[in-house]
Amino acid sequence: MIRVVVDSLTKRRLSEAELDALVRRVLGVPLAAHVELTEGMFNTAYRLTAADGRETVLKVAPPADVPLLTYERDLMRTEALAFRLMAARGLPVPEVLLHEDGLLLMTALTGEPWSSARPGLTDAEHGALRRELGVIVRELHGITGDAYGYVQGPNGATWREAFTKMVDAVLADADRFGVELPDVRPAFEARAHLLDEVTEPVLVHFDLWEANIFLADGHVEGIIDPERALFGDPLAEFATVALFTELDDDFKAGYGVAGFTGGEETRIALYRAYLCLVMIVEGVPRGYAGEEREAHVRFFREKLAEYLGL
Repeated sequence: MIRVVVDSLTKRRLSEAELDALVRRVLGVPLAAHVELTEGMFNTAYRLTAADGRETVLKVAPPADVPLLTYERDLMRTEALAFRLMAARGLPVPEVLLHEDGLLLMTALTGEPWSSARPGLTDAEHGALRRELGVIVRELHGITGDAYGYVQGPNGATWREAFTKMVDAVLADADRFGVELPDVRPAFEARAHLLDEVTEPVLVHFDLWEANIFLADGHVEGIIDPERALFGDPLAEFATVALFTELDDDFKAGYGVAGFTGGEETRIALYRAYLCLVMIVEGVPRGYAGEEREAHVRFFREKLAEYLGL
């Protein structure tokens, strides 16, 4: 997703002594070096180098008393679960070494984010990677759950129930944080019957933009940050796989889909609108401010109106 490059009030930092103690406990050797990774805007993240050369990444969940959106509570549990399910499916993800007390330690990937590598890729190379990603996402969507929605909630027995709760939750968050929004409920309600077409809760990463995909040696090395994963409509994935743009033919070819029906296009628009709501509201509890943030919010509001026909 689009991120505003400022510090977030959700970040909880650890001392070098705390990092060293963790590395000694999990890897059995001292910490040799560490650097904070600043690209993420929710958890604090560190790249840790152990004395024996092993490299890991540590994510630190926000403090318990920091205001969050409803769905953001206990996201790290969702991330650990998603990594476990994806690894069992043979998908390219880091290995989780430790998950406890708001800490998630995993093996470090060696490549670079697709978003950083993109300027150096030819169109042909980019297209081949999009096809490869389509294959990976198709395999991801072979993972199913027992209920719909976020693992940590909101969720429900049907996708329509779960998604309606998700929208209601972010609208309640907007009220709680004093964010003014247009009256979007009628637009969501008028299209809600289309959600009944979803009859199986599949695992959706739901934040699969290029910054969360690492490349190495011309291929997808790994997928990170599945903390916002949910079980629901596989079409919801395309809201971030093709962020604020149309889904490309290369990805479609890899995924194995030629196109979408009118109802499917409407469902994708609903998921994009939901993400716009999240991105409009989340900046308040995180303390985002400034001209760049204001420009992004204006953009999100314009896209929200577009997706819902407001």
